[in-house]
Amino acid sequence: MSVRQEKIASVIKKELGIYFQQNAIIIAKGAMITVTVVRMTQDLSIAKVYISIFGGKNNDDSFNNVVNQAKLIRHEISKVVRNQLRKMPELHFYSDDSFDYAQEIDKLLR
Repeated sequence: MSVRQEKIASVIKKELGIYFQQNAIIIAKGAMITVTVVRMTQDLSIAKVYISIFGGKNNDDSFNNVVNQAKLIRHEISKVVRNQLRKMPELHFYSDDSFDYAQEIDKLLR
C-alpha cells in the first residue's frame, strides 16, 4: 500500500470510529462497533472497511444495518473530512470475525 493510501485509510478509520461511537444506539441498537482495518484500492475510489461488532443481541442484524446505511455513513463522514480529501471513497463494509476466530481457538486449546 502506498503512503497516500495509508494516510487516507487512517483518516477514514479514525472518523468512522468516532461516527460509530456517537451513533451506536441508532445504527447497531446499542452494540459496540469497532473499525479494525481500512484498506484502500489503488485508485482510492473504494475503502474496504472491516468492522467487529460486540455486545449486541443480534450482531448479524447490526452488520446488515451498517451495510444498508453505507451511503448515509459515507455522506456524514465526507462532511467531516471534506478539507482533507478531494473525493470521498465508496465504503464497502466487511465483517471482521478475527476476534471470534481467536476466541474459538483459545476455547479449543483449553
